[in-house]
Amino acid sequence: MTGQAHPAGSARNKVVISVDAMGSDRGPAAVVAGIARSASKNPEIRFIVHGDKPTLERLIGRRKNLAGICEIRHAEGVVNMDAKPSQVMRNGKGTSMWAAIDCVRQGNATVAVSCGNTGALMALSMLRLRKLPGVTRPAIAVQWPSSNPQGFNVLLDAGADVRAEASDLLQYALMGASFARNGLFITKPRIGLLNVGTEEHKWRAELKQALELIGSRQEQGNFDFVGFVEGSDIPSDRVDVIVTDGFTGNVALKTAEGTASFVSRELRAAFRHTPLSRIGALFAMTSLRRLHRKIDPRRVNGGVFLGLNGTVIKSHGDADATGVSSAIRLAFQLARSGFTEKLAARVASGGLQGDNGASTQSNE
Repeated sequence: MTGQAHPAGSARNKVVISVDAMGSDRGPAAVVAGIARSASKNPEIRFIVHGDKPTLERLIGRRKNLAGICEIRHAEGVVNMDAKPSQVMRNGKGTSMWAAIDCVRQGNATVAVSCGNTGALMALSMLRLRKLPGVTRPAIAVQWPSSNPQGFNVLLDAGADVRAEASDLLQYALMGASFARNGLFITKPRIGLLNVGTEEHKWRAELKQALELIGSRQEQGNFDFVGFVEGSDIPSDRVDVIVTDGFTGNVALKTAEGTASFVSRELRAAFRHTPLSRIGALFAMTSLRRLHRKIDPRRVNGGVFLGLNGTVIKSHGDADATGVSSAIRLAFQLARSGFTEKLAARVASGGLQGDNGASTQSNE
């Protein structure tokens, strides 16, 4: 049938991505458009797409470049954006989100991608994939536009859990370092602990303890710890990974997204204000496009769930084809690097499964 194949039987070196096609605010058409865009850029990707089969057959059948690289698996249910995670955990079997995650659990795909309800996605991911040994709280890691050569920094946690003890912040540091190596190709990431100031007398008790814990694991974790950083350092070239609790991280993320949208709107309005400003916009068009590309949240769409026995990427619910393609690109990059196995080794080598001195070597 048009647009169908069995990725598991594909040639070697193909990366299989499991996609929840029904969770997007824009509907499955936007998800399929993102899949098609990703496929056109990388012939090594194969997809298992979950959702309403007749709808997906029609959408995928219209995309010639998806012929033979998408397997469609029918799923009756859809997890709504307002669904409570507890309800989804009890009644979510049969939904496209459940099926996408289970595909990773069963080993049919390496990474799952969904635009759906964040709380439900995290709850189902923890239920079906389970946490890595030693991980208390999984985290969501996001890429943040920065002045660094790689163009982005990593921030975690971006909202998986509003709480974080000192030991959790240490876990975030280790997982963030692993993500920076495999997602941004930074050999020895610089890690900062987000605080209200860089002075060592400005802290809560858990931040003081985390400062000491993270600092003591630099050599073992193969990262440089720069100590406390402030909000203004998040997009700077001072650090590569910023560690914080989920409440603070999510507020910072949403503030940045809102600010980027505000700046874009105001720039457009300013350059349309007078005939002279419109002429000026023509001369500045190249620079404006460069700025827009730099701060466009679609380019860094995709929060990675860290600390699970499998990799799951949460795309923004309102992502268009460009945004979905960005999330899939990140999924492909992490899958090809063997990220899940390396993350498990990194957490184990951090001594988080006990203080008995045992450690596991990682090949990161």
